[in-house]
Amino acid sequence: VQLQASGGGLVQAGDSLRLSCAASGINFNYAMGWFRQAPGKEREFVGRINWSGGSTYIADSVKGRFTISRDNTKVYLQMNSLKPEDTAVYYCAAGSRGASMKPELYDYWGQGTLVTVSS
Repeated sequence: VQLQASGGGLVQAGDSLRLSCAASGINFNYAMGWFRQAPGKEREFVGRINWSGGSTYIADSVKGRFTISRDNTKVYLQMNSLKPEDTAVYYCAAGSRGASMKPELYDYWGQGTLVTVSS
């Protein structure tokens, strides 16, 4: 099983980025989540989407700026109006136990993609 996150980079405050997560070796009928970890901080839930894409949830800290979606092959995190506090390594995760905010309920993790937002 492999999850490959991509799309990170260095942007300025107010810019947008779209992160992608491609899954291989896995039944794509898994719930997917996005988490992030800033330097010196704990991993933080960002958003999750169920297997069909019909149910999504975004953390309050990014609500109104970030959206999560999926198609048959990838999961996406659209990030708009980025702020310096969004700087972190972003991870995608796949879970068979339903969409959740809890990282311990996810079975597989990608390697992360770095997002750096300059002021």
